[in-house]
Amino acid sequence: MASSTIGDGVSEKGKKSKKTKDQMDESELLTVPEGWKEAPFTKDDNPRGLMEESSFATLFPKYREAYLKECWPLVEKALGDVHIKATLDLIEGSISVCTSKKTYDPYAIVRARDLIKLLARSVPFEQAVRILQDDMACDIIKIGTLVRNRERFVKRRQRLIGPKGSTLKALELLTNCYVMVQGNTVSALGPFNGLKEVRKVVMDTMKNIHPIYNIKTLMIKRELSKDADLRSQSWERFLPKFRHKNLAKRREPKKKSVKKEYTPFPPAQPDNAVDKELATGEFFLRESVKKRKKMEEVKVKQAEALTKKQEERNKAFIPPKEKPLMKKTAKVSTESKLDIEALKEKVKKAKTKKLGAPPVIPAPPTIGNLNKKQKSKTKNKR
Repeated sequence: MASSTIGDGVSEKGKKSKKTKDQMDESELLTVPEGWKEAPFTKDDNPRGLMEESSFATLFPKYREAYLKECWPLVEKALGDVHIKATLDLIEGSISVCTSKKTYDPYAIVRARDLIKLLARSVPFEQAVRILQDDMACDIIKIGTLVRNRERFVKRRQRLIGPKGSTLKALELLTNCYVMVQGNTVSALGPFNGLKEVRKVVMDTMKNIHPIYNIKTLMIKRELSKDADLRSQSWERFLPKFRHKNLAKRREPKKKSVKKEYTPFPPAQPDNAVDKELATGEFFLRESVKKRKKMEEVKVKQAEALTKKQEERNKAFIPPKEKPLMKKTAKVSTESKLDIEALKEKVKKAKTKKLGAPPVIPAPPTIGNLNKKQKSKTKNKR
């Protein structure tokens, strides 16, 4: 019994060691060693060349014509190294590329297609030529249809560029990609991992998420990737979690429609004019009686309309409400304050004075004047 248990223990240990070795081998296979690069595709890999000719063409805007004329010899030279023919048609405004009999790399035509696309989207030749390298790729993101309002679209596109292109420069440094914002598209050129991040940042910016949040997460990821211990761990605890603080409240409609209770039966059919007459009993009346009833209804309506019109006409003859007069008590109080005797004296003095003349001093009475006054008095008595 003891020997059997010892044998089982040794077998279990052997199984565990095998499992650990297998796990180690799988992890080694999945991890890419540092500084490793894939071998370039040479003519020895495909000595017979391609079986059929393939070609691509793209249009370019009018303002790019002058630049393409200048750099076209350089484009032909770069594509000539890969044995691909390129033609520039200024009349139609198009660029086309096609393979030749000497072309040995089947993926070279796809890279040439990306090259002419980037040149048409205002990417300079010095950057666009990098697409011909093996570890480079490009992505043209269409942002024109993501926002309906034109003013809002321009604001968000400017937010992606940043003040003096600072946001775009930070994104290029973190992703090792060249980014070009032109019109309704964003052209990106760089490694595959960087292109994923660029697309995410661009799409989030068009969805009204500020690019600074994504740039902050990229900076943290860059620092965490330097630590060998943290490479195999989850980074969720280190990454910031941004939430929408000010959510716009949904506007409620003025008239809220109340849903009726569901019934499997259809609604009742509305009554016809004949059905209504049958219900009231008018259907069985004579035509003369029906006409008389209709005339009476018309007369009633006319009488109501006349009364309404008469009321509107009489409104013009209704006098407006007068404002209340001043209270009598106020007048009495003012009269009581005035001195009536003083006013009488002032009036007497004013009568004796003449306007614009010096004051007249009354002359002393003389004997002759007195006799005249006495004579006049005696005459009046008689």
